[in-house]
Amino acid sequence: MLLSFFTALRDAKVPVSMKEWLHLMEALDRGVAGRNVETFYHLSRAVLVKDEKHYDRFDQVFGTVFKGVDSVGAGEDLTTDIPEDWLRLLTEKYLTDEEKAQIESLGGFDKLMETLKQRLEEQKERHQGGNRWIGTGGASPFGHGGYNPEGVRIGGPGRHGRAVKVWEKREFRNLDDTVELGTRNIKVALRRLRRFAREGAAEELDIDGTIDGTARQGWLDVRMRPERRNTIKVLLFLDVGGSMDSHIKLVEELFSAARAEFKNLEFFYFHNCLYEGVWKDNRRRHAERTPTWDLLHKYPGDWRAIFVGDATMSPYEVTMPGGSVEHWNEEAGAVWIKRARQQWEKSVWLNPVQERYWDYTASVGLLREAMDQRMYPLTLDGLDRAMRALTR
Repeated sequence: MLLSFFTALRDAKVPVSMKEWLHLMEALDRGVAGRNVETFYHLSRAVLVKDEKHYDRFDQVFGTVFKGVDSVGAGEDLTTDIPEDWLRLLTEKYLTDEEKAQIESLGGFDKLMETLKQRLEEQKERHQGGNRWIGTGGASPFGHGGYNPEGVRIGGPGRHGRAVKVWEKREFRNLDDTVELGTRNIKVALRRLRRFAREGAAEELDIDGTIDGTARQGWLDVRMRPERRNTIKVLLFLDVGGSMDSHIKLVEELFSAARAEFKNLEFFYFHNCLYEGVWKDNRRRHAERTPTWDLLHKYPGDWRAIFVGDATMSPYEVTMPGGSVEHWNEEAGAVWIKRARQQWEKSVWLNPVQERYWDYTASVGLLREAMDQRMYPLTLDGLDRAMRALTR
């Protein structure tokens, strides 16, 4: 089984060397992972995967090879602890539609944050269930795992997508720009956004010019010319984390195709909405950020800007200072989007969510308005329309 795991990783183009594999075998011999599959998963990923962009491929291979396996290695079965995130929350409620309708928000963003501050000062212990204190389950607007139409998620995974702020340090992974599956048609659509010109040093053989010059001169007249290159310059802004996790494969295909089609391409990551800072590496997004003002000053108006995101978030993130889900933003997201539109007049927003669902999410409408209705679905037809808009 372990040998098939190694060959499956190599077949999936996860760069696993023999030296790394031997290190993993040595760790198993010394009982580092025991026979617990989850522990073996974390150990093997730490030893074998050198770059986070390969995590997704590793997970797919691991899930296929070890599907249905409870323990690793020979011998008797071992009793293992059930991971905490596999358990249902003990106080989770199954509310009817009528009961959900009775749960109301606290009266707006400012009131919500003021109430949270008071609860933090008053609460002295952990709580489960209920509708007041910060805890798990229940109907309180603070904590995680419960139901409230408008609240602050504190730790734990998101469940209903209704939190207006998240108090936790979340880690996002970089997108894999080497994904090729399904990118061919995307490349064809992106080719509408091309304008070729001959520029740079004369380093390409001009066959027609050489033939013509040789015929006219009577001797071999080798002529060179600048290489013909795509002169379109593209800024790609990619939303990562949160609700975008379910669209990773599609966005990676777009990212891979864009890297192949545009020589003059710069990309940056953001979360939910554009604010005062973006970043190039999700592993260092808290430490190495690029001020958005720097981009507005560095890249002139002849660049094309493409924003990619599902535009699904709390409306506060678009309309209000301090509305960002992860930090306190001095200016609303819509302000930064409009600045980007003013700087890069030829800009579009690509949304991986099907267009027929857009009207059900308020933030999508707000961002469409900020983008002057230049939002298109991330489909081949939507890409075609977006590229036409960028070439006008």
